[in-house]
Amino acid sequence: MKKPLDLYIHIPFCVRKCDYCDFLSAPADGGTKERYVSQLLEEIRQSVSECGMPAGASMTAASDRFACECEAAPTHSVLPSWDYEVSTVFIGGGTPSILPAGEIGRIMELLRECFAWREQPEITIEVNPGTLSAEKLAAYRNFGINRISLGLQSADDAELQRLGRIHTWEQFLASFRLAREAGFRNINVDLMSALPGQTAADWRRTLEKVLALEPEHISAYSLIIEEGTPFHERYAEHPELLPDEDEERRMYYDTKEILAARGYARYEISNYAKPGNACRHNLGYWERTDYRGYGLGAASLLDNVRSSNTREMEAYLRGEFAGTSEILSEKDIREEYFFLGLRRMEGVDPGPYREHYATLFAKLGEQGLLEESGRYVRLTERGIDVSNYVFAQFLE
Repeated sequence: MKKPLDLYIHIPFCVRKCDYCDFLSAPADGGTKERYVSQLLEEIRQSVSECGMPAGASMTAASDRFACECEAAPTHSVLPSWDYEVSTVFIGGGTPSILPAGEIGRIMELLRECFAWREQPEITIEVNPGTLSAEKLAAYRNFGINRISLGLQSADDAELQRLGRIHTWEQFLASFRLAREAGFRNINVDLMSALPGQTAADWRRTLEKVLALEPEHISAYSLIIEEGTPFHERYAEHPELLPDEDEERRMYYDTKEILAARGYARYEISNYAKPGNACRHNLGYWERTDYRGYGLGAASLLDNVRSSNTREMEAYLRGEFAGTSEILSEKDIREEYFFLGLRRMEGVDPGPYREHYATLFAKLGEQGLLEESGRYVRLTERGIDVSNYVFAQFLE
């Protein structure tokens, strides 16, 4: 049986970089975008070409000469596509919807040529208000994209302006309605709390306005001030301009209570979904499903080898895709299994690691941070509140 594979496609372009953002993204001219997509397609072609073996060819059908010729290490990371079936695709950024729709179509067409696919794959594209049109959304549907992740962050225009967003609440509303009219029935809305000048009452108003639209999924994160961003320069030494700890905690609890009351199940620390709409792609990360990332800085995990592409745009545009690579040790795998898996509300099945961590389970249980639920171990409500502390305990 073929193994499931998740694909991530990185589009590192945006109209304007938001003041809080430390993602690998930036504005670029049309020529750079065209060159980038061409190299992205080339990276995909190379990665599934085993010394010239046609993508999708089975190992049994391949002649002995392939095995012979492949003894020499390839100059690029090769993915044996015949071993896998694509389960999910996530086109992220940056702002993928900044590209002409036809470019997204070229990417999807090549992925379908290069890989076997499972039935009913989840295919997501990140989009932002101000970069969408009815024509683009209709094209996405034709390409097989069936999930939209729409960046909002706040329903308050003053807060959006402070964040450096390019859109207003009304523009978001227009984009959301266009997505519904195009036939999308699986829409995520990204939100951010603990913004400069924001109160718990402000945050509740954002939640209520978004809930009135009944999206299938909501991602709700607290603002993190990252080094190297304008927000770090502005707020790192002026915490008085940000909500205090009590106000931030109120926002956190309001999120959980309000969304639960409206039928959204919290399935991961910062993610909520209506029944049947949990993001399968993100679950793959937390469950350590094999994934392959394409594009600038994109990461991959294949057979417990973790790698990432170059983060240098000029190198990528020259076709120099490779960045770093490491074979994970048993210790690395064990640690990842817990600090990723424990993000899920159902927790993890300790399986063969139960005895190894028996003392730690007991300690965290006595502290009221971890609990047993059937064969699973999961964070308690208090454990969720201090999740970073709990995760750190599994780093040996």
